[in-house]
Amino acid sequence: MSEELLYAGKAKSVYRSDSPGELIVVFRDDITAFDGGRKDVLSRKGEYNARVSAHLFELLEEAGVPTHFLRLEGPARMRVRRLAMVPLEVIVRNRAAGSLVRNYPFESGEPLDPPLIVIDHKDDARHDPMVNDEIILALGLLGRAELDAMKALALRVNGVLLELFGACGLDLVDFKVEFGRDEWGRLRLGDEVSMDSMRLWSRETGESLDKDVYRLGTGDVLGAYARVAERLGLEM
Repeated sequence: MSEELLYAGKAKSVYRSDSPGELIVVFRDDITAFDGGRKDVLSRKGEYNARVSAHLFELLEEAGVPTHFLRLEGPARMRVRRLAMVPLEVIVRNRAAGSLVRNYPFESGEPLDPPLIVIDHKDDARHDPMVNDEIILALGLLGRAELDAMKALALRVNGVLLELFGACGLDLVDFKVEFGRDEWGRLRLGDEVSMDSMRLWSRETGESLDKDVYRLGTGDVLGAYARVAERLGLEM
């Protein structure tokens, strides 16, 4: 690849493009868990996440959610708008699972109505600590109006995805999203929306069809990702 590498994360690489306001994101086949403590490479995993993310970004744009997505340019290669990313992970939870069950007196699968929003500060050295509104404001990461707007966008994403996955026979348990500001200062959904960043449970069997299959070692990760893509009507 001739483009200049700007950033390499755990599963994606970001390159400078031929346009000043655009970047190239390459979804790699790497998969990690436990803060990078476990790592593997799974053939075509990047392609599945790129295709699903592109599909979901397109549907979200149609529903009025501004995103960084422009187009796919290959099986695992996505062109996006350049954003100044806000160093926060916004987790929307529709059911209790994962750390919420480990750290608080919730039952696994317990419905959360209204959905629960949890925000973590992206800081590898501190292992992405959870933050509240007051900490976000004190750190100067967002102003009050922007913080409220970010939460509203996250809930709008949730509404679109709940309806979509529900029609596919899947429960959207929770998901993580990230936001950034475009050149005009408008908040847009960035990063990815894929099986790596959400929990999906089959309504028929209760089984996971997401990255938990890898975290917990419960089966065929690529098979689970392929089933999600198939339910979304994507031909891989």
